[in-house]
Amino acid sequence: MSRTARAVDVLVVGAGPAGLAAAAHLAAAGAGRVEVLEREQEPGGIPRHSHHQGFGPRHRPTTGPRYAGRLTDAALAAGAALRTGVTATGWAGPRILDVTGPHGLERLSASAVVLATGARERPRSARLVPGTRPAGVLTTGELQQAVHVHGQPVGSRAVVVFTAGADAVARAAVDTLRTAGAHVVALVTEGTRGPLRSPRHRFPLLTGSTVVQLTGHGRLTGVGVRGDDGRCALLDCDTVVFTGDWIPEHELARRGGIALDPGTRGPAVDTAFRTAVPGVFAVGNLLHGVEPAVSAAAEGRGVTGPVLAHLAGTDPWPDGGAPLRVDPPLLWAAPNRVRPGGPPPLGERLVLRTAERLTAPVLVVHQDGRVLDRQRLPRTALPGRPVHLRARWTAAADPDGGPVHISVMSDSRRSGVGGPPILAV
Repeated sequence: MSRTARAVDVLVVGAGPAGLAAAAHLAAAGAGRVEVLEREQEPGGIPRHSHHQGFGPRHRPTTGPRYAGRLTDAALAAGAALRTGVTATGWAGPRILDVTGPHGLERLSASAVVLATGARERPRSARLVPGTRPAGVLTTGELQQAVHVHGQPVGSRAVVVFTAGADAVARAAVDTLRTAGAHVVALVTEGTRGPLRSPRHRFPLLTGSTVVQLTGHGRLTGVGVRGDDGRCALLDCDTVVFTGDWIPEHELARRGGIALDPGTRGPAVDTAFRTAVPGVFAVGNLLHGVEPAVSAAAEGRGVTGPVLAHLAGTDPWPDGGAPLRVDPPLLWAAPNRVRPGGPPPLGERLVLRTAERLTAPVLVVHQDGRVLDRQRLPRTALPGRPVHLRARWTAAADPDGGPVHISVMSDSRRSGVGGPPILAV
């Protein structure tokens, strides 16, 4: 089957907060023809079906659909072309994408490609929850689309299962279930704490608990849980919502041969959002699971300068650079390649995650036995919450050296100098 071939200056894949913000600022800055592809029928990403408050700037929060609408309007007003119902199916070459949509097959070439395909929650199958396979098993996104987009019933008794740090998502799931008329039987988490209580959020909370079984044929009838003490219980319900545990939507990047970071599982990028493939950038929650929509949009805005420099040919694509690695109990860092002399990260700081609670930890940056920096964090670091590390040390890194490591210093080494620190948990 023949394909229609077209060329654009900048091709943005994904019309969530990061992609829309990137398109708006690139078009406004004179990047030429900026085209955005979105496989869904409506732009806006996750916020468009998240009807709770909390999106946008802290001083002016709004609902998800309104926030998505503002971003969409800004991109269109700046002159970006927005195409929905269009899916990028693969790569035909460097910066050349095959796409399919209502008007058939196309082959789009671009001077720069910005990947902003976002992230998704792990479904029940990826979490390896045993049991039967009845109806009534949802992720938060599936729940919100069913209720807010399609007006579908979701059951009468629900259990919400959430990962550490996914408090806001769990509360949103509770609100959506109540909007649909469902009673929340319990919230279940393997962590030691749950969402902050309020008059609107009063529900049984099972901490330190693991889902070990789903029961029911045709429709869910129960969720089996086991506590840290080994005791088990079966919660009577017809709906279960798995929230949190986000993973980057990296399939398109992987098909393009773009190197992925082993920690984030998103594309490995330097501080200018450049991947290992010349002319291909990546922004937003594709890079690091889930940050708030406003943070993803900020990364979309932040890619404007690097893309313009690439289009103008004033900033040659870097070759190499030192990979950035984290040591346990840290999970990942983004950006995750260090190129001294390059631009600082957005906000001049890196984002990290930890697997364990760390009270006022000292983070040590070291490379090849040489300590580049030490920073004591001002507050406790919690699983599932962003940890920020100032990027003042990047100029001291050797781009031709070994990986740069970020470690947590143990109490016994906090006064020492040189060498990789002993890890603290």
